[in-house]
Amino acid sequence: MEFENFYERLESWLVHQAPRVLLGILILIAGMWLIRLLVRWIKRKIDQKDWDPTLEVFISNLIVMALRVLLILLVIQVMGLQMTLFAALVGAFGVAAGLALSGTLQNFASGVLILMLKPFRVGDQILTQGHEGEVVSIQLFYTVLLTRDYRTVIVPNSKLSNEVIVNMSQAGKRRLDIELKVKYEVDFEHAKKVLTDALQRSGDLLVSRDYLIGISLLEPDGYRISVSVWVDEGGYPDTRLSVQEKLLDAIKLLY
Repeated sequence: MEFENFYERLESWLVHQAPRVLLGILILIAGMWLIRLLVRWIKRKIDQKDWDPTLEVFISNLIVMALRVLLILLVIQVMGLQMTLFAALVGAFGVAAGLALSGTLQNFASGVLILMLKPFRVGDQILTQGHEGEVVSIQLFYTVLLTRDYRTVIVPNSKLSNEVIVNMSQAGKRRLDIELKVKYEVDFEHAKKVLTDALQRSGDLLVSRDYLIGISLLEPDGYRISVSVWVDEGGYPDTRLSVQEKLLDAIKLLY
């Protein structure tokens, strides 16, 4: 009798549920195939836009994950399974994860904005949060800087998207300002000529820009001469040292 009841229940389940299960399996297989085709098409479109590789991988993975979740929900619905408990668990997990990862999600959103808007790129020299360095990596949650003394600085992306960033590389050039103090007995026009000759002998300056030499401050024991020249941003530290050395040698000729 028990065997007959089991057989009847099995037969009833096969008649009513088996077609749904089979249809769900077919939808799952077809859906996974369509998702692969769609992702390939999206990748081709992203490659044409020349987006950042990190952002490209992230967007592709996000689309795949979202489509697969929707596909699984569709299959569950087609199979006739109860989704009330599943929806409640997903909702509770989402709320808990959102509260626990609020700071991380903020860094994540900021990373996406940085990769899309490109206020700076890998290789740029930037100043932020009191640190100046070269951008060596832009990740979704943080950005890595390498300072001139080879310290690695990891900055959360939320700090970069909500605060001031100074990008020294975007213009490709940088102004070098140097102040020199001389006594009043030194004629300024003569000092200007000597300093100009010294700058012209320097091969590290951008010759397309004029040199700015003028009196910046008058003091009781002398006056200060301000020298402003344009240099390539990439070689700024070394150029500053060499120009200061040449100007020091030139100042010695004034006495």
